[in-house]
Amino acid sequence: MALKLLDPDDFEIFKRIRMEALRTVPEAFASSAADWEGLPDEEWRRRLTDTPVVVSFQDQEPVGLMGLMRQQASKMAHRATIVMVYLRGSERGGGHAVAMLDLLLDHARALDIRQVELAVSAENQAAIRFYLREGFHEIGRIPGALLHEGREVDEIMMARRLA
Repeated sequence: MALKLLDPDDFEIFKRIRMEALRTVPEAFASSAADWEGLPDEEWRRRLTDTPVVVSFQDQEPVGLMGLMRQQASKMAHRATIVMVYLRGSERGGGHAVAMLDLLLDHARALDIRQVELAVSAENQAAIRFYLREGFHEIGRIPGALLHEGREVDEIMMARRLA
């Protein structure tokens, strides 16, 4: 396993694993593959400039990603949201998710972020258990947060304070 905090020149890696994520588990994301597939390369680069993204590799193949979106308002800049979390099914249980999260949280601390938040599908019990094990706690629930194939899915809001 190897990890990399991507820079804008890594947009092809980002594009590859992000599109895999959106196509493989469309129910897990607020965005659809159609929202992303037509983006020009410049937009992929810009998104890597605005949002730190960690990618996990197995045998030089990208198998997971995790991003960090910082709040922009001055009174909220100490907070960030974990976004775009994906790990290829065949790699689950191998330490990739913990490693990506640890690297992303270290990066957040370096940016003076004091709290990280996330939203996870209420139907994704494995992810909820993972976040609880990693020190997150539930702070709320958004009923019908996502509309996937005509069906409303709740999201669980979680947060973790950083030391």
